[in-house]
Amino acid sequence: MSKLAGKTAIVTGASKGIGAAIAKALAAEGAAVAVNYASSREGADKVVAEIVAAGGKALAVQGSVSQDAEVVRLFDETQKAFGGVDILVNNAGVYAFAPIEETTEAEYRRQFDTNVLGVLLATREAAKRFGPDGGSVINISSAATTVDIPTASIYTATKAAVDSITRVLAKELGPRKIRVNAISPGAVETEGTHAIGIIGSELEAQMVAQTPLGRLGQPSDIAPVATFLASPDSYWITGEIIAVAGGNR
Repeated sequence: MSKLAGKTAIVTGASKGIGAAIAKALAAEGAAVAVNYASSREGADKVVAEIVAAGGKALAVQGSVSQDAEVVRLFDETQKAFGGVDILVNNAGVYAFAPIEETTEAEYRRQFDTNVLGVLLATREAAKRFGPDGGSVINISSAATTVDIPTASIYTATKAAVDSITRVLAKELGPRKIRVNAISPGAVETEGTHAIGIIGSELEAQMVAQTPLGRLGQPSDIAPVATFLASPDSYWITGEIIAVAGGNR
């Protein structure tokens, strides 16, 4: 039997990249998946179509995780479609790299609203709606918290906050059988890293040189770890930040 048969998962920011790979991997193990997106309806519909074509269950739900009412609607629509929620993957995230002299209040708020407030709002709703058997919350952090990338001070701060939130909520929610863990990917080739010019740049070369396994990660490297953390195989694991970074630290 599939490890997640009968379960329902919400994956935020799942229209592309790591989120899309996780959504498809969870569905392949039997979970019904809500594919959340903020703006890329086309990407979300494509992920849903791939899941359905493979025999799975999925729907696309628009909503910004930085907006309280939209987070509530995301969970409402998921429960209406699939009857409950058992797994939350807090993947939605934004980033931009800039020297400290170019730091702005607006950019600070943009990244913290999605990367940190979004995790808190979505996890709040999940904790309210998980059943008596508990559930699994999987946060997507970043190896940026340990490799200290110049020009990434805001982004790194958001992910350090995610790590702390993970550990705190693991203790807070553990008595309710809710496990909270984080995956900390290294540099991963996605639409986003292409869009901001990392792929093919000197920064990419530096990242590869610092990675013992000698390459950038792929979304398919991250997804199996999320599936593990969502499954019964990890029922005795909570409060952990698991590096999935090819050895880059």
